[in-house]
Amino acid sequence: MKEYFNFIKDDRLVWRIFILTFILIVTTFIYVIINYSKLPPLLPVFNQLPWGEKRLSEAPGIFIPVVIVFIIFIVNLALSAFTYSKSPLIARILAITSFLTSLLAFLFLIRTIQLIT
Repeated sequence: MKEYFNFIKDDRLVWRIFILTFILIVTTFIYVIINYSKLPPLLPVFNQLPWGEKRLSEAPGIFIPVVIVFIIFIVNLALSAFTYSKSPLIARILAITSFLTSLLAFLFLIRTIQLIT
């Protein structure tokens, strides 16, 4: 298992993108924790649903995007570690995908919290 992650560490681009993604996830989590006390009891987290109460979630629901992005990060890190020796391009695509999903979740949460507070 350790040898798979050594392949990723050797590729500086993939490793830096995964580190940057992790930093972005932690920053998002800290931002939500700092502003959690200011949030109202109901939040518009599910914006793709029809208008009304279905779009709302209770205050702990603000952590749903962070948890989803963290799961995507872990899965993409594991997949890229296992596939790097066969195809470095797939590992790089997975790293970039992780970064983009974490960036979009970060922007979504910042915008949502700024609109509400």
